[in-house]
Amino acid sequence: MASRASRRLLKDFLLKRVTSTPVSSVRHFSSSSSSETAPKIPHFSKKGRLLTGATIGLVIAGGAYVSTVDEATFCGWLFNATKLVNPFFALLDAEFAHKLAVSAAARGWVPREKRPDPSVLGLEVWGRKFSNPIGLAAGFDKNAEAIDGLLGLGFGFVEVGSVTPVPQEGNPKPRIFRLRQEGAIINRCGFNSEGIVAVAKRLGAQHGKRKLDETSSASSTSNNDVKHGGKAGPGILGVNLGKNKTSEDAAADYVQGVHSLSQYSDYLVINVSSPNTPGLRMLQGRKQLKDLVKKVQAARDEMQWGEEGPPPLLVKIAPDLSKEDLEDIAAVALALRLDGLIISNTTISRPDSVKKSPVAEETGGLSGKPLLNLSTNILKEMFILTRFFFAISSYCHGLFVERAYLVSFQGKIPLIGCGGVFSGEDAYKKVRAGATLVQLYTGFAYGGPALIPRIKAELAECLERDGFKSISEAVGADYR
Repeated sequence: MASRASRRLLKDFLLKRVTSTPVSSVRHFSSSSSSETAPKIPHFSKKGRLLTGATIGLVIAGGAYVSTVDEATFCGWLFNATKLVNPFFALLDAEFAHKLAVSAAARGWVPREKRPDPSVLGLEVWGRKFSNPIGLAAGFDKNAEAIDGLLGLGFGFVEVGSVTPVPQEGNPKPRIFRLRQEGAIINRCGFNSEGIVAVAKRLGAQHGKRKLDETSSASSTSNNDVKHGGKAGPGILGVNLGKNKTSEDAAADYVQGVHSLSQYSDYLVINVSSPNTPGLRMLQGRKQLKDLVKKVQAARDEMQWGEEGPPPLLVKIAPDLSKEDLEDIAAVALALRLDGLIISNTTISRPDSVKKSPVAEETGGLSGKPLLNLSTNILKEMFILTRFFFAISSYCHGLFVERAYLVSFQGKIPLIGCGGVFSGEDAYKKVRAGATLVQLYTGFAYGGPALIPRIKAELAECLERDGFKSISEAVGADYR
């Protein structure tokens, strides 16, 4: 294919030379005017001929060489080439750069991963096969514009949103601020969203295309209990649900999201932890969260589902929680059979590493490297609480009526670690702390597409270094 492209380029080059010859020189040449001198043939200087010949030679030689390179090597080149674009994005306004990146992914102007993931990274969660545990967190593709392009980068799963029922602009601009030296971002976007209707149309169109492709390919996966990939294609698609800023009934907003978007998602997320929507984090309280989750679960379960059943329901929590808050959330999660927790959202705190930056004074949620230790510590606490809930003496009083159920449930639910992941070693820390899956956002914003294969390769090396045969074996290894 590369050699054909080279020949085509050579043909276009020569054609351009021919057509660029002045037409006037031809018009003056006529058999009836033999006394006139013949038109001058365009003359190229010696340097010009040498440059032209060298260019053509390089094109042909390059095309011939590329045609002999295997697909994996060429794919690696493409991902590494994206590093050249990162400095350009760094010069742009943060939000404009974000929109440009989403637009590029939506149009397929990003590399597509053709290399298989290391087998050690494959795992099964919620009855679905993940090729790797590295996912893109909500907030990047808020309106489900670039799912195919983002999954094509090699993410094991992509989470879109947060999606609100009614379109809203979010908070006034500027609202995204970079702390480059600290590898961090502060944002106060405030759930800017095109709304459920717009997102449902995009997801519906993509879902229909996927079904058509599956029918035409006649692939037989019906006999497998574990489904490879999800509703968006080869990867898994999550939908993060939010509430409108002016809404007085938060539960109704989340229920509307379930009714409109759950049929297109592989899992759903109730976002009650964004610091940029007034009163939202109050929903993390024990009673408030229990009431909310019950209503959302009921809305999901009342819908008609096929053999796959309804999509799993998760809750995304904040890193700025007390020990008592975490215990309450764990109790609710276990009692109501929540399918998972995402730990964590951005923080309103300002660690010492960022306090010296003038940008640190901006209000909003902080993400990136300074969040790594804080979010991982919360992850560790929640892993212990959900795994050994009934063994902690502090729960001897005031438990839900479902206490007998808790003992049979064993207190183990999947956790997704999110916050400060910039390398495979960072992801490995999350896994050892109890994360079944790992998400990144700020690391991707700074590192670009080239970061994804690097993180996966480094994570596989960490597993092999410590003698783990699969990623699942390493989950919670720090507590064994």
